[in-house]
Amino acid sequence: MPAGRPGPAAQSARRPPPPLPLLLLCVLGAPRAGSGAHTAVISPQDPTLLIGSSLQATCSVHGDPSGATAEGLYWTLNGRRLAPELSRVLNASTLALALANLNGSRQQSGDNLVCHARDGSILAGSCLYVGLPPEKPFNISCWSKNMKDLTCRWTPGAHGETFLHTNYSLKYKLRWYGQDNTCEEYHTVGPHSCHIPKDLALFTPYEIWVEATNRLGSARSDVLTLDILDVVTTDPPPDVHVSRVGGLEDQLSVRWVSPPALKDFLFQAKYQIRYRVEDSVDWKVVDDVSNQTSCRLAGLKPGTVYFVQVRCNPFGIYGSKKAGIWSEWSHPTAASTPRSERPGPGGGACEPRGGEPSSGPVRRELKQFLGWLKKHAYCSNLSFRLYDQWRAWMQKSHKTRNQDEGILPSGRRGTTRGPAR
Repeated sequence: MPAGRPGPAAQSARRPPPPLPLLLLCVLGAPRAGSGAHTAVISPQDPTLLIGSSLQATCSVHGDPSGATAEGLYWTLNGRRLAPELSRVLNASTLALALANLNGSRQQSGDNLVCHARDGSILAGSCLYVGLPPEKPFNISCWSKNMKDLTCRWTPGAHGETFLHTNYSLKYKLRWYGQDNTCEEYHTVGPHSCHIPKDLALFTPYEIWVEATNRLGSARSDVLTLDILDVVTTDPPPDVHVSRVGGLEDQLSVRWVSPPALKDFLFQAKYQIRYRVEDSVDWKVVDDVSNQTSCRLAGLKPGTVYFVQVRCNPFGIYGSKKAGIWSEWSHPTAASTPRSERPGPGGGACEPRGGEPSSGPVRRELKQFLGWLKKHAYCSNLSFRLYDQWRAWMQKSHKTRNQDEGILPSGRRGTTRGPAR
C-alpha cells in the first residue's frame, strides 16, 4: 500500500516479523479496546484519498501512560507490520505515521490501518480508502424481450477500476414527460446491467442514462434515446427439426416454428442457420434464409453427424424502421447424412468414357449450378426441384446411363429412331 515505487521505508516494511492474520473486513469505528483497560484513537478516522496522495495519521492513547506509551506502539496495514522508519513519537501518548504516494486500496471495503500496543493487542483501527473518482459510463445498449421488458448494459469509464466501491444506477424516463425512474434489478446479464421487468410504454421514446458514484465523486453517461419497438428481440425458434432428404447423402432438411410470443403482433422475421460437424467447433452460417421457416442444407459430407442451430430477428414491428436484434441461438439439434454408396475416385463409376465430351450444355449448366449451390447452401425450395432431378440422374448406375445415352463401343453416339410417321 505505501509508495508505488518502493523507497527505503517501503522496503523496510516488506521485511517485518511474520505477518499478522489479514483482516478481511475493514476495522470500522474509532476507539478499539485492547486486552487491557487502555483505549486509543486514530486520526483522521476512515480517510478517503486519491491514488498518489500522502497520509499523515496519529494514534493517541487514553489512559495510564505507564501501561501503554507511544514508544511501545506500532502500526499494521492489512495485517502487515509497517517499518519503524515510517513512524515517529510526538509525545508520551501519541505515535504519528507518514505514508507517501499511496496505491489503490486492495479491497473496495477499505484497507485496515491498525494501531497496536506493545503486546500486539489492538488499540484502535481505521479504514483507509484510496482510489479514483468514477469516469463517465458509456456504450449503453438495451433490448426488449417480446416487448414485455427492457434490459440494458453499459461499460464503466475508460479505466474502469476505481479501487473503491462504485455504485451504478440506471435511470430512465419518458422523453417528453414523466418523472425519473431508477432500475432496481441489477447484474441480470453481467456486472454492469439492469432489468426493467414491466410497466413500459410503447410508441413513446425513452431517455436512459447511467450514474456512477463513489466516495470521491460522481459521473453521468450521455443520454440514450430509444423506442421499445426498435429494440425488440425474442426467444430462439422452438421445435427445430433436422432430417435427411431421402437418400441424398449431402443434404439435410431443417424446419422450425416462428416465435410464438410475437404471434399477435404485426412484424416481419428473418432467420439465420448455423451448423457444424460433430468433432468441430467451427460453425458455418447461412444468412440468406429470409423469412422462411425451413431450409435445406447442401454440400454436406456423407455419413457425417451435424449439429444445427437457428435464431430469429424480429423487425419492422408496427412499422419500425430499425434492423432488429437477433435472438439467442436455439439448442443444438443433431442429425446425420446418409453414407455414400458410390465408389470412391478409384472406381471411376462417374467418369465419362474416352472420346465422349465431358458434358453437354445442359449438364454444364447443372454443374455450375451445383457448385454455386454447395458454396452458398442456398435455401430455395424452387431451386431444389431442379437440384433433386440432377442428383437422381447422377445416382443412376453407369450401365444404365450408357444405355440411355446410346454410347457405342467405338465411342460414337448411336442414333435412336423415333416412331414411324
